[in-house]
Amino acid sequence: MKKITIAIDGFSSTGKSTLAKQLAKELEYVYVDTGAMYRAVALFAMQNQFIGPDSFNTKGLVDSLPKIQLEFKFNAELGFAEMYLNGENVEKQIRTIEVSNYVSKVAEVSEVRSKLVEQQQAMGKNKAIVMDGRDIGTVVFPNAELKIFMTASAETRAQRRFDELQEKGDDVSYEDVLKNVVERDHIDTHRADSPLVIADDAIEIDNSYLSREEQFSAVLELINDVVKTA
Repeated sequence: MKKITIAIDGFSSTGKSTLAKQLAKELEYVYVDTGAMYRAVALFAMQNQFIGPDSFNTKGLVDSLPKIQLEFKFNAELGFAEMYLNGENVEKQIRTIEVSNYVSKVAEVSEVRSKLVEQQQAMGKNKAIVMDGRDIGTVVFPNAELKIFMTASAETRAQRRFDELQEKGDDVSYEDVLKNVVERDHIDTHRADSPLVIADDAIEIDNSYLSREEQFSAVLELINDVVKTA
C-alpha cells in the first residue's frame, strides 16, 4: 500500500492527538505530536524564568534555543512516544494548565517555529507519518496527500480538557480551562508567523457531536480513498 503523509491541524482540545495516535497505530505509521514539542519549549522557558504571568523574555529564550534538545521515545507500555526535554521525560509536566497558559505565546516566536518546523520536516521526509498541530498542512507539509482540519465549539473543547485534567488529579476549574481555550484560539489565529488557518485543500471535521469511533472511521475512509487514487 502506498505510504502517504497525513497532516492534522485544528484548534486546541479537538482530539487531534487522539485521532493521530489511532491512525498511526492502525496504519503502522510514525506519529508526531508537534504540540508536545512546543509545550516542551514552553516548559523550558518557565524553568529558566524566561516567561511568567507578566513578562516574556523572548531574547533570552531565542538565545537559549541551541541548548534545547527534544526527543520522542516510544513507551511500549503506553503504546506511544513520550516527550523528552534535554534527556528528561517531561510528558506529564507539559500537559498541565500552567504550560497550556504559555504555550501559544511561545509558539508565536518565529525563531522557535523555525527550529521546530525544520525538525518536523526532517521527521517526515520518508512519508508514512501522521503529524498533528497548528500549521502542519499549511507550513510543515503543504504537499501532504491528506489534510484534516478539526474543530468544535469552545465550550465542548473546554469540557473535554477539564475532564482530562480532573482525571489526572489536577485542581482546576471549568471556567479557567474555558478561558485558556478562548485565549489560545485568539493567539493561534492572530499570530503573525504561521497563524492557524484551514488549508485550501483540507477537509474540515467538526467533532462537537462525534464519538471517537465515528471520527476514526470517517477519517480512515478518507485515507483509503486517497491511497487508492494516489
